[in-house]
Amino acid sequence: MQDPIITEDLIAAHGLKTDEYARILEIIGREPTFTELGIFSAMWNEHCSYKSSKKWLRTLPTEGSQVICGPGENAGIVDIGDGQCVVFKMESHNHPSYIEPYQGAATGVGGILRDVFTMGARPVAAMNSLSFGEPSHHKTRQLVNGVVAGVGGYGNCFGVPTIGGEVRFDPAYNGNCLVNAFAAGIADTDKIFYSAASGVGMPVVYLGAKTGRDGVGGATMASAEFDDTIEDKRPTVQVGDPFTEKRLMEATLELMATGAVISIQDMGAAGLTCSAVEMGDKGGLGVKLNLEDVPQREENMTAYEMMLSESQERMLMVLKPELEAEARAVFVKWDLDFAIVGETIAEDRFLVMHNGVVKADLPLATLSGSAPEYDRPWVPTPAAAPLGDIVGVNPIDGLNALISSPNYAGKQWVYEQYDQQVMGDTARSPGAGSGIVRVHGTDKSLAFTSDVTPRYVKANPVEGGRQAVAEAYRNLTAVGATPLATTDNMNFGNPEKPEIMGQFVGAIQGIGEACIALDMPIVSGNVSLYNETDGTGILPTPTIGAVGIIAHPDLMITGQIRDGHVLLLVGETHGHLGQSALLAEVYGRAEGDAPHVDLAAEKRNGDFIRANHQLIRACTDLSDGGLALAAFEMAEAAGVGITLDADDTPTLFGEDQARYLIACNFDQAEDLMVAAGRADVHLAMVGKVGGDMVSFGNHNAPLATLAATFRSAFQDAVA
Repeated sequence: MQDPIITEDLIAAHGLKTDEYARILEIIGREPTFTELGIFSAMWNEHCSYKSSKKWLRTLPTEGSQVICGPGENAGIVDIGDGQCVVFKMESHNHPSYIEPYQGAATGVGGILRDVFTMGARPVAAMNSLSFGEPSHHKTRQLVNGVVAGVGGYGNCFGVPTIGGEVRFDPAYNGNCLVNAFAAGIADTDKIFYSAASGVGMPVVYLGAKTGRDGVGGATMASAEFDDTIEDKRPTVQVGDPFTEKRLMEATLELMATGAVISIQDMGAAGLTCSAVEMGDKGGLGVKLNLEDVPQREENMTAYEMMLSESQERMLMVLKPELEAEARAVFVKWDLDFAIVGETIAEDRFLVMHNGVVKADLPLATLSGSAPEYDRPWVPTPAAAPLGDIVGVNPIDGLNALISSPNYAGKQWVYEQYDQQVMGDTARSPGAGSGIVRVHGTDKSLAFTSDVTPRYVKANPVEGGRQAVAEAYRNLTAVGATPLATTDNMNFGNPEKPEIMGQFVGAIQGIGEACIALDMPIVSGNVSLYNETDGTGILPTPTIGAVGIIAHPDLMITGQIRDGHVLLLVGETHGHLGQSALLAEVYGRAEGDAPHVDLAAEKRNGDFIRANHQLIRACTDLSDGGLALAAFEMAEAAGVGITLDADDTPTLFGEDQARYLIACNFDQAEDLMVAAGRADVHLAMVGKVGGDMVSFGNHNAPLATLAATFRSAFQDAVA
């Protein structure tokens, strides 16, 4: 098949700007071949090169005494003691999920799981953060059902518990849903595998499933806005097979135990191209590939297609040649492909051969390291106008408005489609704050959460960035966990618009400040830009996935409220209603500033919760919906009524930060008051537990009636 002639239109179709193509000509001193054009397109697109974000990502805190490996590898690694570590990362699969919801979401889960077990860790937990358009939009129901089925279908078949996440709706996501997938695994610290190749003349081995034409150009597609040609992009969406991935994981972990692996890399975005180039570049070596040896499931595949295919369930490895037979036997046993497709070479070359013909011959280090890096113009987000007057709402009506919205209703319809208990170590399932997984064979547990409030970030990116980290910190703290580290998934619109780039820069600043103050360094992550359709961007959504450790079961705070408990509020209440859930759901307004995040208060109040865990019977952090929604959710989960003393709108529905609602026995309340005084923590009694009503001052309603609304509203809206 004759390669197409390279024209301006073809260059543009590969996502390359005129000046970027000129740079390619300068680097190689000639016109690129069609395959080389595809390789440059893959390596230099936004999804793989981070060319608009690198400058700012470098400012994030990535180090700490607990960090074994920060950003740059397949996933981040954090020490959890006793010679063990947790390996975790979050990544987006936004564009594919909008085009083809089931496969887009499923392969997002598959990709993040591979990132974890590629490093030698067995996955133990998965989460997801999902953002959809308004429920009444004609595509939303299809997207929600397809994405949730895809997440569950892949994770359940693979055999990893989905133990947490979040789902939100907003008109800003009508044309571009977000699917952020998180996975974590556990490994021994002396058995971690990295991707840097070493040694000249070492075999480069292809592992896993065969290569097809699905996903060709997927990374480039993910680095562009949507328009009315969206249906043309359907072939760029990958197709997943969780049963093959399960076998690939078992084979990979078994292979690692043989000692045959020098380096190993998941084939994710840009497939064979990105994995081979990254392995060579990190090891300071060149790579030669012979594409006729690549296992293929379709006939007459071209070099271009093989290099850019994003077929799933594939890995690339550099092998110790003397152990080839042992390594091959492992993959034959698991009925997976094992093929030597090339070798490492001393020269700085990325040499791609197909049936004896040179299809690409590029300087490897330059290809990897010379991607454009932009300092894009940006403007700070203007300060929000002060919030106008709010007429107080009947508190029961206000609560009912929140729990009737799919944003704040119970998400049982979602998480009951996920296997939460597979592997038998889940200590806390979704729906009650952070998920918890026991570290098998030890007293330790790991807690996981995913958080961001996009309307805060839009109003005030710096404060919104701080708040996303602070809420993750509180969610971990509320179950008794000591926060360890974070991963981020930065979802934004078109970075070529200065106001969008300003949102990104502000959010990065806020996230960095909070990670330093709360000792939660960023160890991995992903940037997803160009989340726009016909020029309309999403809400800025910098999702924070966080991991904490509970060293012993006695430190866990996972009880429920019961009759006779008193309710205490940790932290100060000023009644901040700007950008609040109540303002959006009851008044239909998105006004005012995001709430201020006092990071010193966050740290102080979190330390207080953990230090006094033995006095606390139940705990939740306060976020969306403030005190009213937090108290109701505790009551609904336990099936017991609550009474709050307050009945005014700011106190009940304000979203001031650094706050927790805790329940304890009456005789423990005094001890907590004394401890709070010593710790300089604001603590106040705000209500009690008992009966079968939800009461705010003199306003009340039957818990059973409210609970029925809470449990049905989400399903009614989208199922």
